[in-house]
Amino acid sequence: MRAALLLLLFLTVISVSAAGGKNKKEKNKPSQSGSECTDWRYGNCVPSNGDCGRGFRDGSCDQQNKKMKCRVPCNWKKEFGADCKYRFGSWGECNPSSGSRTRTGTLKKALYDSQCEQTISVSKPCSGKTKTKTKGKKRKAKGN
Repeated sequence: MRAALLLLLFLTVISVSAAGGKNKKEKNKPSQSGSECTDWRYGNCVPSNGDCGRGFRDGSCDQQNKKMKCRVPCNWKKEFGADCKYRFGSWGECNPSSGSRTRTGTLKKALYDSQCEQTISVSKPCSGKTKTKTKGKKRKAKGN
């Protein structure tokens, strides 16, 4: 009798833990309600506080609307948005007349069907001194 109760308890614990361990990605999948909409349109991710961090993105399809959780990285460039991902080349030489250096990027990925430019150019001010990488720490010499 005791063995049967222990077996029943064991099976109950296993079934509860299996049901609770659902894949996290299943949470954001649309529900299987009557009409299946395939042409979802999503807006930009709008942070809840400030310029970056967690926020929400509105999605719409026919008469259906939904809000999705999203995150805007805090190092994003506002000119081309957080939903446009670019692959950048190396920084160019310093232009003495403008005092800046530029580099171009080509579109790598457009998230949520965002309207992104194929190539963009970004610039930054020239640094006053050239940076050199050191391969090891310099040690102070001991006095004699």
